[in-house]
Amino acid sequence: MQPDPNVAPVMKVAIVHEWLEHFAGSERVVEQLLLVFPQAELFAIVDFMPASDRGMLAGRKVTTTFIQRLPFARRLFRNYIGLMPIAVEQLDLAGFDLIISSNHAVAKGVITGPDQIHVSYVHSPMRYAWDMQAAYLRQGGMERGLKGLFARWLLHRLRNWDVRSASGVDMFVANSHYIRRRIRKVYRREAAVIYPPVDITRFQVVPGPRDAYVVVSRLVPYKRVDLVVEAFRRMPHRTLVVVGDGPERERIAALASGAPNITMRGKVPHDELLALMQGARAFVFAAEEDFGIAMVEAQACGTPLIAFGRGGALDIVRGVGDAGGPTGLLFDCQTSDAIVDAVERFTVLAPLMTPELCRANALRFSEEAFRDSMRGLVEQVLSDDSRAARTQPATRDSD
Repeated sequence: MQPDPNVAPVMKVAIVHEWLEHFAGSERVVEQLLLVFPQAELFAIVDFMPASDRGMLAGRKVTTTFIQRLPFARRLFRNYIGLMPIAVEQLDLAGFDLIISSNHAVAKGVITGPDQIHVSYVHSPMRYAWDMQAAYLRQGGMERGLKGLFARWLLHRLRNWDVRSASGVDMFVANSHYIRRRIRKVYRREAAVIYPPVDITRFQVVPGPRDAYVVVSRLVPYKRVDLVVEAFRRMPHRTLVVVGDGPERERIAALASGAPNITMRGKVPHDELLALMQGARAFVFAAEEDFGIAMVEAQACGTPLIAFGRGGALDIVRGVGDAGGPTGLLFDCQTSDAIVDAVERFTVLAPLMTPELCRANALRFSEEAFRDSMRGLVEQVLSDDSRAARTQPATRDSD
């Protein structure tokens, strides 16, 4: 990982992340922030990232909290969620000019002073404490009993802290317009939108026939892969390939059994995944997602999208009549009927959704675009803060 040559280390910067465990979507944001601010120091609740994923850190030492040293923290640190607000508030950020938090739980709760600027990049307000609480309790078997009562009490306290700690943020940045609306709903604050970075260089357009429809997803309930399988069972003349693994795999495989047009591939290596997406007629996405990086990766392969019209898909999919040309279509309901209808509509509109248009659309979400946007936003925030300080009227302490 090479520092961004366009940024000079002119200020003391801290980047605060929730936890470092694997290199995934939120860690890609941190990686790119470290390129924009190569002088930054990195803080996290815990750091258990394996050596194979630590290249993003470029040898940096990570400052962690007391939760790092608690019993069984390596495997069970998420069980200490009730202690995380206290832990993040203990991080000493005195002396830093700029603090950037990468937040989906508690990172934005760091304590900063009046002469420090705090920009919070929000992947999502903590979903399990807000609008997804019921689903979280249901999936965890905590709808009733003492365990459920404790969980509800803890989530209530987390909600109160989450709202209160939002007052310490100078500028919110959302990863999609969907998350922007959630920030407005939860914190009553406005947010800029900067899409998360996608490494589109790993995904290229390859000429050739496109046949099967493809789903690439973790097989968990909210992804609604079951609806896609049900829809394609009713379309035996269309081929579906399901790529991914997870706790729903056995149930979804049972739904697909007896349907020769549906293939379950499980988790596949990147090269095989790339070939499947490059040869797909369309990428089907039935989840309501905060953003949806897999959709951008499919577009980078020149593959059109058939997606549920909620969440991040609204930022990614360009429909007929949109500027830049169509790259997919949306369906309005999470039902198998809606997916069948969407596939039928797609067969008519598909000639308009060329690989070139899809690839051009993906460029909006590149790592370079993210770095440019974050750099510009921070420069604007610092400029506005400096201007406000210069125009602040002088006051005299009263006797």
